Amino acid sequence: MLTRGLTLPRTGLDGVALKPKEVDISQAVGLDVDMLAVDYEGREHLPDASVLRDLAETSTVMVTTPVRADGFDPLGDDSLAQTLPEEVKRILVAGHPAYLTDDEKGRAIAPRLGAARKVDAEAWVGTEGIERIAMAAGGTQFELLSRSTARDLRALRAAGFDGEVAIYAPTVLTDDEDAVLDAVGGYISRRGAVARALPDGCATDSTATGRAREVLLKASTDFALVGDTDTVRERVAELKKLGADYVVGYPARGLDEFLN
Repeated sequence: MLTRGLTLPRTGLDGVALKPKEVDISQAVGLDVDMLAVDYEGREHLPDASVLRDLAETSTVMVTTPVRADGFDPLGDDSLAQTLPEEVKRILVAGHPAYLTDDEKGRAIAPRLGAARKVDAEAWVGTEGIERIAMAAGGTQFELLSRSTARDLRALRAAGFDGEVAIYAPTVLTDDEDAVLDAVGGYISRRGAVARALPDGCATDSTATGRAREVLLKASTDFALVGDTDTVRERVAELKKLGADYVVGYPARGLDEFLN
């Protein structure tokens, strides 16, 4: 269970997701937040253990670790996992294909998640693309915000699920339409239902027009937290009321927006 003392006071977020390929994560020492989740973007971008230790002095630090990737494979090469500081927790995921070799992509997910959970019983489990396997593995279920999130949370709680659920959402602290599309338009366009609704070859950033712009802006509130700080705070509170234990925001326009 994570400590719940401090949060980002303007948004109500419990944690912030950091992409080390995009940002110097040492800047996050200045964030007033309980938890920092460091995304995996390839082993060349894995932060040094000393940086993770520094962050862990003031926040709970979690690192996404793909169980199919060499270095984090509990049934094979787990050398990178062994280098993580003891105070750093893990988010177990299948692994995005963009960061896996062909050999790694062919490895079975279920036995690796099970083995990794035996090693780290407090690890969270990312559910993207492996929802049933993740549920069977147990642990805090770490889900991407989507159109079905509200319905799924209600159903889980109504069915008696008493485990923890955490929601990950790209976050844009503005209601400026162009800024929203520049920040999350590309991400949103890759969601299945959105991709099917978009015209072929359309722009997905602030230059989007017509139906493409309409679809993207509508979907932005389904797959991301967007709006002024009051709007985002209300949305976070709504997710908590529905049954989410934690809401983790990815600063889609950069960390500076969360530091101001």
